[in-house]
Amino acid sequence: MTIRTWLTPPPRRPAEPLDPSDRRALWIEITIVLLVTFGLSGLSSMLSLLESALAPAPLSDQTVALNVPRSSQQFIDLARQLLGIVRLLAWAALGVYLLWRSGIGPRAIGFARDQFRRGLLPGVGLAALIGIPGLGLYLVARAAGLNLTVAPSTLEDYWWRLPALVLWAIANSAAEEVLVVAYLITRLRQLGWSENSSLLASALLRGSYHLYQGVGGGIGNVVMGLVFGRYWQRTSQLWPLVVAHALIDSVAFVGYQALRGHVSWLP
Repeated sequence: MTIRTWLTPPPRRPAEPLDPSDRRALWIEITIVLLVTFGLSGLSSMLSLLESALAPAPLSDQTVALNVPRSSQQFIDLARQLLGIVRLLAWAALGVYLLWRSGIGPRAIGFARDQFRRGLLPGVGLAALIGIPGLGLYLVARAAGLNLTVAPSTLEDYWWRLPALVLWAIANSAAEEVLVVAYLITRLRQLGWSENSSLLASALLRGSYHLYQGVGGGIGNVVMGLVFGRYWQRTSQLWPLVVAHALIDSVAFVGYQALRGHVSWLP
């Protein structure tokens, strides 16, 4: 399959026209889901970027941490970390449930349990395709003063730190890929949006809630959203996206903890 083929939207049968009440109900559902999940995160992220831009220090001299302590007490911190992880997994479950209730089960979006193994190898390939250039983009954006310094974790050195970081990576990947790719693109298809329009909306949403990292973080995640979204549109397989995203985040979170203090450019 050529690059040009991947850039071309896959052929789809036109969506069944919805009557006005069904369209309104679908828009209400999308709005509520996004306000509860990543849409609100996107608005908050924009405010964070504005706040950082108005600060006296340049963006590259400011640091943002992704995984932070949530209590000075070890086991309360662990409990709150786990609650945050469960919340993200609940967001993913919400997206799967709403699609299932409308007749689109996990198998239709490529997220059934028996489809997991087939998604492992493509997931590793996608992780390499996105992760390595993504690190380069981050370094360039930071050097250009367009990005904050990102510290993937500032958790204390407790026995549960690394398992918690891996669980965060898995929960992040499940929530984002289910809601931002499978759920949103499916719903926009039902509303009659074209494949390119729904892909762009998905990618822009992904970029918006990463703007707290800086302009570079937003752009990098828009690119990731375009690649991941098109892959799903072409294959209807969600597991490779979840695997790839979990690997990228796991390497970033755990690798940072392992290299911190040994690599000069890491904060």
